[in-house]
Amino acid sequence: MRKVKAAVFASGTGSNFQAIMEAGPMPCEIAVLVCDQPEAPVIEKAEAFGVPVFSFRAKNYASKEHYEREIVSRLEELGVEWIFLAGYMRICGPTLLQAYTDRMINIHPSLLPAFPGKDAIGQAFQANVEATGVTVHYVDEGIDTGPIIAQQEVPVMPDDSEGTLKKRIQAVEHQLYPAAIKELILIK
Repeated sequence: MRKVKAAVFASGTGSNFQAIMEAGPMPCEIAVLVCDQPEAPVIEKAEAFGVPVFSFRAKNYASKEHYEREIVSRLEELGVEWIFLAGYMRICGPTLLQAYTDRMINIHPSLLPAFPGKDAIGQAFQANVEATGVTVHYVDEGIDTGPIIAQQEVPVMPDDSEGTLKKRIQAVEHQLYPAAIKELILIK
């Protein structure tokens, strides 16, 4: 049986990329890592797993549309059917969204719709909430507004620091994201 091909987009350390790669048998093949930070640690992780990398610097392109067109072209050449955003710190524009409508998902460190956008863990910590969590959702034209696929609550402990909360949230991300990907690909 042919495996679905997917791309992971990441900008930083790649802990969610690594969790996907180490999640055991997946119903998809990670055909490429797309990274907007050519010096990001996730690139070394991709190379260690034998995953090809396309890295770029947005400032080297005339516009978002230009670099997104190049990304879409490369993904099409590889036969990529799904995109998994895993700490990709760019807002996806119409070029990517139209090419991968209902086939692009993201992991976000809060129980959306609470605390969308950047620094969701910091936002939750500063808001002094009793619980936050993790959301896997489809990507749409808004910021963390797409339909929710899966969520898991993470309690905020009285003695938590932002750092300890982040570690617990990441531990949940590393389980929830690969599980959601497996389920999603198997039902599609």
